[in-house]
Amino acid sequence: MRILVIEDEHKIANSIKRGLEQETFAVDVAYTGETGWDLASSEDYDLVILDLMLPGMSGMEIAKKLRGQKIHTPILMLTARGQITDKVEGLDAGADDYMTKPFAFEELLARVRAIARRPKQSLGTTLVVSDLTMDTAHFEVRRAGKRIELSAREYALLGYLMRHPGQILTKGQIIGHVWDYEADVLPNTVEVYMGYLRNKIDRPTPDKPELIQTVRGFGYRLGEKK
Repeated sequence: MRILVIEDEHKIANSIKRGLEQETFAVDVAYTGETGWDLASSEDYDLVILDLMLPGMSGMEIAKKLRGQKIHTPILMLTARGQITDKVEGLDAGADDYMTKPFAFEELLARVRAIARRPKQSLGTTLVVSDLTMDTAHFEVRRAGKRIELSAREYALLGYLMRHPGQILTKGQIIGHVWDYEADVLPNTVEVYMGYLRNKIDRPTPDKPELIQTVRGFGYRLGEKK
């Protein structure tokens, strides 16, 4: 899951980035409204964490412009303004959720996870594809009930695949959602990590259908062959 944090207070922005990266999310940060708008309108994010009071262009303006251009990336709005009218204005501008400062990181993380669970294929805190399950609350992955140990990057990659079961995902899409903007990703990086996942998910269970499919010339798909 790739997240954009638009926050002009560097200490808060960097703290959010570090915390989310420890939870396996890929995170980009913008410190001004203009930079945030440029990234949010041109890059493909799964969530925008948006401060309301920003230099140059306010969070309210960014939210309205995104929705005006039919960009439906979920928005979690952060602000020191906690009046009911401010919350109503933010939600009406297109925000999906609203938090007031100061806030506990645990609550922010819970709200991020709640947004991440919104796809139809998720059930509570668990993603399911065939006999493969991912418990997003406890970072547990199992196939046919047997636990699979994954690195943070492998977990993030598998999570992205499991949120789009049966869909062909290009290398560009995968890189854009699993690695952050500043990451130095080599052309074969995705192939290498897909190999790691195959070694842990498909190869230990030769009696089970292969779930990680390579679609030649297009990308990858998670799910049983049809």
